[in-house]
Amino acid sequence: MLLAVAAIVVGVALLIWGADRFVEGAASVAKNLRVPPMVIGLTIVSLGTSLPEMIVSAMAALDGNRDLGIGNVLGSNIANIGLVLGVTAMIIPLTVTSMTLRREMPVLFMVTLLAFTLMADGVLSLGDGIILAVALVLLLTWITMLGLRDRHDPLVAEFTESIPDQMSMGLSLMWFVIGLVLLIASSRMVVWGAVEIAHYLGVSDLVIGLTIVAIGTSLPELVASLVSALKGEADMAIGNVIGSNMFNLLAVLAMPALIHPGAFASDALMRDFPIMIGFTVALFAVSFGLKKQGGIINRFEGGLLTAGFGGYLVLLYMQSV
Repeated sequence: MLLAVAAIVVGVALLIWGADRFVEGAASVAKNLRVPPMVIGLTIVSLGTSLPEMIVSAMAALDGNRDLGIGNVLGSNIANIGLVLGVTAMIIPLTVTSMTLRREMPVLFMVTLLAFTLMADGVLSLGDGIILAVALVLLLTWITMLGLRDRHDPLVAEFTESIPDQMSMGLSLMWFVIGLVLLIASSRMVVWGAVEIAHYLGVSDLVIGLTIVAIGTSLPELVASLVSALKGEADMAIGNVIGSNMFNLLAVLAMPALIHPGAFASDALMRDFPIMIGFTVALFAVSFGLKKQGGIINRFEGGLLTAGFGGYLVLLYMQSV
């Protein structure tokens, strides 16, 4: 048990550090190839925050733990809104000004509806995985075109500051490879530790994916959002959550469907997916609702999101004992 806990703690730490190195290297390579900062931010940087979930879900699927990967997706999306955005807003209120985010929010609802439709039959098939992968390509194409067009969006300056400056192509490629190797190795540690703990406690792989693994792999979003908020980059803090949740539902959910398709635990569809939708609606309400403040997520609303996440964990605990 102690070894399994240590594997998760060390694995998550290496996962986060490896993801940072991978994204830093990939973003720097793109910059050296003269890719616009907005495009880098909306694709590489945003997708990078979902890399821990993606690699963990892929490794879990390879081991036959489909529910662990699905739980990781749903749990991470709930944690991104309830924990990451909630805690960030409690520390510093977030003001939404980017039109890009206002356009991305409806797309998040569309992606959520697509994922629910594919999962509604209780099975994630190979065909579902292909649909999710195609949707991911279309999403990346759309946000790339958006980034090329909206060069005066407030996110441009924020993304420009987040991309490593003056890093040579050789050094960029080195960090890219090191980050990738660490992602693969550390994800194996996390999956092994999570499965061992699930067996020891007698709970399902789904619950472990929804809690321990989801919170662990959401730490990059928490760190990124806190840093962005403290720098006064509220749009990036919210953008990290919206982008990560879209990529989780497309890129990460595609992993178990493509690698180990089949039926999954019914609780994921009947309990966790509706709760995830509820948190997504709450995100829209506090970020873009018709409020006199003009789209400010204040400390009270952040507290409500965090309290909601705590209530969800209590619900999982009560149903698992």
